[in-house]
Amino acid sequence: MKKISLLILAVCLPLFIAACGQGPKVATVGESAPDFSLVDRKGKIWTLSELKGQVVFVNFWATWCPPCREEMPSMQRLYTMLPKDKFKMLAILTQDNPAVADDFASKLGITMPILDDQDNQIGPAYGLTGVPETFIVDKQGVLREKFIGGAQWDSPSFRQLMMKYINQ
Repeated sequence: MKKISLLILAVCLPLFIAACGQGPKVATVGESAPDFSLVDRKGKIWTLSELKGQVVFVNFWATWCPPCREEMPSMQRLYTMLPKDKFKMLAILTQDNPAVADDFASKLGITMPILDDQDNQIGPAYGLTGVPETFIVDKQGVLREKFIGGAQWDSPSFRQLMMKYINQ
């Protein structure tokens, strides 16, 4: 009986260890971005894979997050600077009240799509450590950049980076 138990343990333990080591796959720079479908605050469904052929700026944010609130005006300016047929900006509201986000966006004149992920269904696929976090997806659907924290998105260096991907 002891030999059978050891045999079962010897066979099953490596399988168990291998299975435990393979948690859910998270977004990795250089690999395909995790696909998602979310509804924006106006009722339109946005599916990342349907945006192939365009550069997609994916930003996870919340109104209760000071750096998120600070970077939003620069995101809006970047959004208005770049060609709409080659660039999309998706602001994903994460674990927040959509009505508060609508009020915030209205006061700032935000026109980019704000997608609702208040239950944080998409964040884990992107390996979020907090908000804001931003991901740049190229025309082929490959994740090219990941930025943790707020940024001045309409700065010359970020505009140049976006144009690099748009012109590829």
